[in-house]
Amino acid sequence: MPLRLVPRNLLKHPLRSLLTLLSLAVALFLLCLLRSLVVALDAGVRGAKSDRVIVQSAVSLFVFLPESYQEKIRQVEGVAEVMGWTWFGGYYQEPANFFAQFATDSELLFSMYPEIQIIKGDARDFLADRRACIIGDQLASAYDFDIGQSIPLIGGLFPRVDGGVWDFQVAAIYRSNSSNVDRKSLFFHYDYLQQSREEGGVEGPPGIGVFVVKVKEGEDPLAVMGRIDALFENGPQRVQSCSEAVFQAQFVSMVGNIPLFVGSLGGGVFLAILLAVVNTMLMSAREQVRDIGIMKALGFTNAAAFWVILLQGLLLALAGGGLGILGAHAVSEPMAQALGAYFPGFAVSRETTVVGLVISLAIGVLAASVPAWRLSRLSTVQTMRMEA
Repeated sequence: MPLRLVPRNLLKHPLRSLLTLLSLAVALFLLCLLRSLVVALDAGVRGAKSDRVIVQSAVSLFVFLPESYQEKIRQVEGVAEVMGWTWFGGYYQEPANFFAQFATDSELLFSMYPEIQIIKGDARDFLADRRACIIGDQLASAYDFDIGQSIPLIGGLFPRVDGGVWDFQVAAIYRSNSSNVDRKSLFFHYDYLQQSREEGGVEGPPGIGVFVVKVKEGEDPLAVMGRIDALFENGPQRVQSCSEAVFQAQFVSMVGNIPLFVGSLGGGVFLAILLAVVNTMLMSAREQVRDIGIMKALGFTNAAAFWVILLQGLLLALAGGGLGILGAHAVSEPMAQALGAYFPGFAVSRETTVVGLVISLAIGVLAASVPAWRLSRLSTVQTMRMEA
């Protein structure tokens, strides 16, 4: 089989081949990024622990629960430990500098979330200072924060009465080995928030946002959730317990059915680029009728003619798709930094790369197989008549 014909035929019309290649590159670039967004949204659900349960208000996630509930939940059969978890909702310097901040029971944070690993600083310094905080490594990188640095936050949900800022001291930097814990978050002492409220210097809702419950080993989480819900069935505030995976899925649903949207958009992109490549291969095949006729006159088989055309489509598709995938990897880290607060764990994974290559391969096969088959079935006489 004369393989040298494959690149030569593609270079007969370099502009047409280049435009088709770039179209493929843009399509695969977008498909990889869109798929990575869906994977990032689903990462928290997949990384959820089966022995952690979230207890929230039955009315709304934005309705806080009484602090007294914590000790009552701790007494429920099957509960190993319970900690408060309150969304702070502040921002750094200006509203555009938004990242997640949580007030927690700091002494329980590391035992409840063993996936949080301190990589710089000391957790003991964090526990010893009420104004101290720990931050994720991606947050530290994004804003150039370091150990001992002061982070002034303007309270969104809990503004100071005097209009001042909250001052937090970075005691440690953590990295999470699970996508369930965002690496662009700040954790601080709930006692600091509570004391400020009691002193009257802070506005904001009383109580705790949600309670995180660790289920005892061997206990059925569903049974524990049922007991907790039954305990507060008559108030004063009814609760709704759910697994950590279900809780994470709530946030995915808040932004709509993104997988369906991305799937529909990706399908449209795939169809559009497939038609474009089909058109390119049909034009290329017409121009190669004489070459195929000469090949057959020299004794080459129909299969050899078929593969010459098919390999052109595969080469074009894989080159364009590969370029798009490389581009997606190149912007992955900057996008992860920019989208960390909204899509924690965003990355172009190895699986996404493989999917992108398979899509490129499929486009090449589908686009080139029909013209390759039609051209390979022509006899030598037919090719000469068509050329004439």
